[in-house]
Amino acid sequence: MDQRDRFASGAMDTDMDRDRDDNAARVHDFLDDKLQTVGDLDSLDELLASINAQHGLLRAQLHDAQRDLDGAKQHQREHHQAQRDRANAFRREQGDIDRRLHVITSAETSDDAVERFEAVLKKLQRVDVASGYLELLREVDALSSRAHAQLQTSNEAALAPYKQLRALHTRLLHLQDDAEGAAPQLLHHINQISYDLRTKILNAFAADLDAVLKKVHWPTPKAVIPPQLRDDFETAVVKLLDLQTPELEASSYASGSVDKVKLPPVLFPFDVLVQPLEMRFRYHFEGDKPTNRIDRPEYFLSHVTTLLDDYSSFVSDYMQPVLFKHFRGTDLALNPVYIDAMSAFITALLPVLRKKIASLLPKVANEPQLLSHLVHETMSFDSTIRDTWGYDGGYGLSGWNGLSWEFLVQDNWFDQWLRVEKEFALKRYQSIVEAEDWRDLDYESVDPKATKPTKGAIRVNDLLETITDRYRPLTSFKHKLAFLIDIQIAIFDQFHERLNDSLEAYIRMTTTLGRAMGGVSREEQDKLHGVEGLESLCRTYGSADYLEKAMRDWSDDVFFLDIWEELQDRAQHGGSIGTRTVASVAERTSRNVGGSEADAGGLFDETASWYARLRERSEQIITETLVSNVRVALKPYRQINPWATLTSASGGENNKHLSPTAELDPLLSHLRSALAFLALVLAPAPLRRITRAVLGALNSALYDSVLRAAFSAQGAAQLHADLAALCAIVDEQVGPGVAHSGLRRCVEGARLVGLPVKGAKPAASSAGRGADEGVEEWDAWAADDADDAGGDRGDEAVGELVPGKANTPRDEADGDAETGEELGLWEVERRLFADNQSAREVLDSLGLEVLDEKEARRLLRLRVELAG
Repeated sequence: MDQRDRFASGAMDTDMDRDRDDNAARVHDFLDDKLQTVGDLDSLDELLASINAQHGLLRAQLHDAQRDLDGAKQHQREHHQAQRDRANAFRREQGDIDRRLHVITSAETSDDAVERFEAVLKKLQRVDVASGYLELLREVDALSSRAHAQLQTSNEAALAPYKQLRALHTRLLHLQDDAEGAAPQLLHHINQISYDLRTKILNAFAADLDAVLKKVHWPTPKAVIPPQLRDDFETAVVKLLDLQTPELEASSYASGSVDKVKLPPVLFPFDVLVQPLEMRFRYHFEGDKPTNRIDRPEYFLSHVTTLLDDYSSFVSDYMQPVLFKHFRGTDLALNPVYIDAMSAFITALLPVLRKKIASLLPKVANEPQLLSHLVHETMSFDSTIRDTWGYDGGYGLSGWNGLSWEFLVQDNWFDQWLRVEKEFALKRYQSIVEAEDWRDLDYESVDPKATKPTKGAIRVNDLLETITDRYRPLTSFKHKLAFLIDIQIAIFDQFHERLNDSLEAYIRMTTTLGRAMGGVSREEQDKLHGVEGLESLCRTYGSADYLEKAMRDWSDDVFFLDIWEELQDRAQHGGSIGTRTVASVAERTSRNVGGSEADAGGLFDETASWYARLRERSEQIITETLVSNVRVALKPYRQINPWATLTSASGGENNKHLSPTAELDPLLSHLRSALAFLALVLAPAPLRRITRAVLGALNSALYDSVLRAAFSAQGAAQLHADLAALCAIVDEQVGPGVAHSGLRRCVEGARLVGLPVKGAKPAASSAGRGADEGVEEWDAWAADDADDAGGDRGDEAVGELVPGKANTPRDEADGDAETGEELGLWEVERRLFADNQSAREVLDSLGLEVLDEKEARRLLRLRVELAG
């Protein structure tokens, strides 16, 4: 035993000694725990039995664990041996494969052998595919040969193999799509064979139908198929439909991109029917015939609509029953292009029109008027086909877009046409605004009570309505929006700018700085402050008002509502708006584009708001101009002060016929001419607004300047006459009651200072408190003054202020509530200065509603009778 073994043996002995010591210590601790007293020795037998039981249980558990460990080791050895056997078998098989590949390919390595073997497999695959192609071509050739052979004896018999060939071709088309275009040559070959066979069968079937048609002298508009030919006619039509049915079932012409839609196929029987009609069309509208005019596209378009009218009876009577019987119960019956005879007839006539229009468009491309005329005539034709004949092209709810759409969208003629229409519209707009009378007010084209626009505004509106009519038939939303923004709103903006420039020019000419810089003469200034200036402002106001209302009305039009709803839908769902962004469209139309409230806006919101602001600004300047002119005209009147010194030399009767003060004549003359013009030009509502504003300024000026001086009875009567003259002029032009309402404060003030003097003056009047107590009684003086003033002047003067309303409730209230008599100066003075309650009662009795107690007392003190 070497040293290492001895060391290991010693370590093991040491571990065993340590384990024995540990076991002894644990036994000692256990016995100390269980045998702590002498009484514990009595349970020693039970303790030994428990220990023996636990020892037996632990031994059993150790035996089970040892058995499981032996089983796991045996299973591991078996698994290891199985994996080793499989690895050995794989190495033997790999070596065998390598040897075989080496023998087959004579390759030095297995990788080279695999590449050569794959090449061999590809060759075998191509051979297999070629074999399948040959088998398929053999089947195609057999079907074609059988169909050609049967075509010599019976046309109907050749239809069966052709249908099989067509079904095979259709199946190959689907397989070609799945195989990502793997066999284009094969498909082309089969398609060519089936097309040639179909052409021969079609020619034979068409000849049968053509023979029947010649017997009834087709294309006579009143052609009738007699009963003895009905069966032959129906048989010939049905054979053509049977020949075409596989193609119709496989076609999906209504699908595709938005701008590239396939056209519906022409049914073979209708192709035979329209051949002589097409020859007639070409005879008249090709070559050098007088009917073939480049500037008259309506000739050939109306010719086609005439054909529809002439042959609708024949098509409905003889073709419709056959179509209904043939397609009933099939999926094709859901398409009106197949089941409806007139729709099928229209579909057959459209190709000749497409060819004619396609040849005509390049010829008129450089002729704006001819191009525009051609497009509009084509759109008119499309509308006739859709509305009169109910043609939808088989596109269902989306409807038939029309020939115009095909050329404008699919052939990209829209941009050039839009450019032509825009140039035409702008040229027409320029001719409107350059006309000499474009700024003249038009008094005849609108209602007499409406605001009068300029002739230019009416012509611009007519131009824009014409533009709407020109693009109304368009079916493309993108194209409608282009016309709306690029032409209509653009012209609205230009006209708004011109109106705004006109208004700015007036402002510059009426300001001090503008007059100095512009060199405006004194005579021109006087004209601007007169009726001519008002007329210039009313032109802007009337034009803005007229076009704003026109835009509001257009926003409620069904055509523009449809565009608005489509615009909202696309904006909210992120749809396309052509090349425009939602923000750019909203800037030109309405800020509500894309908003949650679709009903809260319209296409012309932004433009109409600009015109509304221009209208409001124009009205404001009209009002300011009138107010300024009124203040200037009122200046001489405000500078006089004869009210306390006026006396009556011939008694009170002449007070009823007092003439207005001479210094008031400039104001009366200006109001008469200005309001007469405005009443002729403006509608009642703006006329009243402007008049009320002017009367408000006039009321303040008169109240602050005139009703500050002392008044005699005759002076008050003269003020009544002046106010009555003002009211008469205003009411005559604007309407009854407007003047009295606007000058109410002055009217009530004049009425108060013009109260008649009745009875004796009180010994101590309220107005004279603080005066000399030794003043003599005024009885006789008051009586004489009453005679001079006229006892009935109060009511009569007030009545003159409102023509036709002399006996108003306020006039009837001018008496004492208890006696029913008219209140005099002394009675009113006594009650007015007594206290506030009494003052309010007497003001109510006099019918004074605007003046308060304080103002009434101030005004009453203006009477010379109460001044001392």
